[in-house]
Amino acid sequence: MKEATDQVLKELHLKMVRIRRFEEEAGVMQENNKIPGALHLYVGEEAVAAGVMQHLSKEDQITSTHRGHGHLVAKGGEFKPMYAELFGRSTGYCKGKGGSMHISNMELGMLGANGIVGGGPPIAMGAAFSNQLRGTDNVTVSFFGDGASNEGSVHEALNMAALFKLPCVFVCENNGYGEFTPQAKHQVTVDVADRASGYGMPGVVADGMDVMAVYEAAGAAIERARKGEGPTLLECKTYRFYDHSGVRGFGIPYRTNEEVEQWKQRDPITMFEARLIELGVLDSKQIDAIYEEVDADIQEAIEFAQASPFPDVDELLDNVYYEES
Repeated sequence: MKEATDQVLKELHLKMVRIRRFEEEAGVMQENNKIPGALHLYVGEEAVAAGVMQHLSKEDQITSTHRGHGHLVAKGGEFKPMYAELFGRSTGYCKGKGGSMHISNMELGMLGANGIVGGGPPIAMGAAFSNQLRGTDNVTVSFFGDGASNEGSVHEALNMAALFKLPCVFVCENNGYGEFTPQAKHQVTVDVADRASGYGMPGVVADGMDVMAVYEAAGAAIERARKGEGPTLLECKTYRFYDHSGVRGFGIPYRTNEEVEQWKQRDPITMFEARLIELGVLDSKQIDAIYEEVDADIQEAIEFAQASPFPDVDELLDNVYYEES
């Protein structure tokens, strides 16, 4: 596992800040009807993506979810093609055809966000099988939610990954809700990680609001996978600060303001910043400067996206899998 040096701590912090500010600006633009379609924001869950991705190289792969922007940012995604994709412009990662829920970048090993609940784990399992067959030391990480943990596709992927000891890590981002349904209303399991025992793999629970807890747990699981010892089911207990989709969502009363505020008291970024200041890794002025630099990059990226052209109608079927009749 990579040692948690001061440089690693700074990189973890920067990853989380980049995710938070990207998502906050995207949320504002959707609320102002500048971004079309649904937008599932990752605000509050930044420690999971940052802690996991710190151990991965570009050659390692990930599969994502409908709430996937944070995963791509943490994997090294650039703001300009990401915002362009959300705007549906031709300069986006998927040339404006993927949008928020299907954004991907193969060069970064980002095999795609996925609008299908539970759609990612089988893809990750297949990529891990390929890595094993080709004799690489690459690892594939699959992110999914507590709701998706009930899907048959997830269990099939867990079963086969364990059977063949594939270099794969399954990360359940348990934010307590399957869309609008509390976890206790859709499964009797308290810890999703307990299900790992049924497949003969380790099940680990980590505090998803603590980036160092995720970093350590993910590091052990990824190292295990690289050694050929098989997959791990890592459950990160986390929380989304915004609604299921967008900032204000659909106005469906499924959680209280008091609950949201209670979780915000454990904001993964502010808690980590306090720790960094205490350790002398960063001071408040340096932290402010980081936000200013990230915000400047975001504004430049938004201007780039807004100035970019829409895909030409003649390119409708380019880069799309289809069968001619």
